[in-house]
Amino acid sequence: MQSQHHGPGFTISLDTAGGTSSAAPVRSFRQRRRNRHGRGQRGEVMLPTLPGYRTRAERFDDMVLDSAERLQDMWGQQLTGVSFAVEEIPPNLEQLVAEGADAPLGACTRGSRGEGPLITVYRRVVEHNAGGRDELQDLIHDVVVEYTAEYLGVPPETLDPVYRRRYQ
Repeated sequence: MQSQHHGPGFTISLDTAGGTSSAAPVRSFRQRRRNRHGRGQRGEVMLPTLPGYRTRAERFDDMVLDSAERLQDMWGQQLTGVSFAVEEIPPNLEQLVAEGADAPLGACTRGSRGEGPLITVYRRVVEHNAGGRDELQDLIHDVVVEYTAEYLGVPPETLDPVYRRRYQ
């Protein structure tokens, strides 16, 4: 299954491997909707149309993707080959805390041989610094804009006209 959003950098592919054995297929626990006595769960606990269906991490990933797509729409060619990633916490977080330094909200890694630049947003640090759901989306967008501007070598205000204007 593949999904193509805007450009070549926004492809999602799921690889499903099928077994080819002559024995009867073994269904996993998730595929069995009910237990062996017929008294188990009959269907999904949460329908896909309800807001609680997606996890916080999935919603966070969607917000990062929305910000990246907005910048891709505005800047197009200059962001070709730039990848956006989400990680739970920054590397060496314990060392940063021991030194009394603030944890970074994200990182910009220049591309090496064969790989393009990577802009990483640290989910737990951003969620900790945001006050609520509305502030979380604004903070995610600001982090994506800041590190993309760092990569391009331009001020964040020129990259996105609404950068930090919501706070004033």
